[in-house]
Amino acid sequence: MKIAIIGAGNLGGSIARGLSQGEMFKSTDIICTSNEQPVLDRLHEANPEWTLTMDNCEAVRMADIVLLSVKPWLIGPIIQEIKSALDYRRQILISAAAGVTLDQLRNFLLKNDECKLPIFFRVIPNTAVSVRSSMTFICTQQASPEQTELVRNLFSELGVAMVIDERLMSAATALASCGIAYALRYIRASIEGGVEMGFYPSQAQEIVIQTVRGATELLRVNGSNPEQEIDKVTTPGGITIKGLNEMAMSGFTSSVIRGLKAGL
Repeated sequence: MKIAIIGAGNLGGSIARGLSQGEMFKSTDIICTSNEQPVLDRLHEANPEWTLTMDNCEAVRMADIVLLSVKPWLIGPIIQEIKSALDYRRQILISAAAGVTLDQLRNFLLKNDECKLPIFFRVIPNTAVSVRSSMTFICTQQASPEQTELVRNLFSELGVAMVIDERLMSAATALASCGIAYALRYIRASIEGGVEMGFYPSQAQEIVIQTVRGATELLRVNGSNPEQEIDKVTTPGGITIKGLNEMAMSGFTSSVIRGLKAGL
């Protein structure tokens, strides 16, 4: 099985790197395209076994899965360019363009001389795909359970993948894609607080990173919810409850919720 990544820039290149380290694709099964030679040169340096080309149609003809990793405003022109090379009988098409809906993809993919459509998916990863720790969301309209599982397994090699209804895609983007920035803002604030309390910035960053990692591991390993773990470190009259109450009075929880909903 071969995959063509159309537009292997930052996101597409990160996906190629991640898939090369997984089990579904060998490096020789990955085809990357770009219309910029410097990008292709960097991809060659990253992995000389990838097939690299500026010809999108050539890449599509070689592939079983076609992943479009281009800017949203380029999806229409790119599909128009590759439509004649797409084999709707055997290929799966995946769009990673934010905001481009399944109905829009359907309209782009319609051919004048036939009603049949390819199996196509819409996916939203986040920037942690570059370290194979993405939270990726997947939706589709007409794919079979087997085809959906194939795509879910593909993105599970790059982190965690979840199949959801398309109506939740905007919320998913706010929670996991924008959420990366929100989590980093908390980390930055904690580092600044650590410096104010006497740590060097590098020490504070190491402490905060490990603390956040530990918090997420507690939830993952124990299968618990945050309040259960908070209760374990919150003693009557202790410093933890004082800090939590101060954050609550400053609007911490409501600010996070408002920030998430602002991204819808």
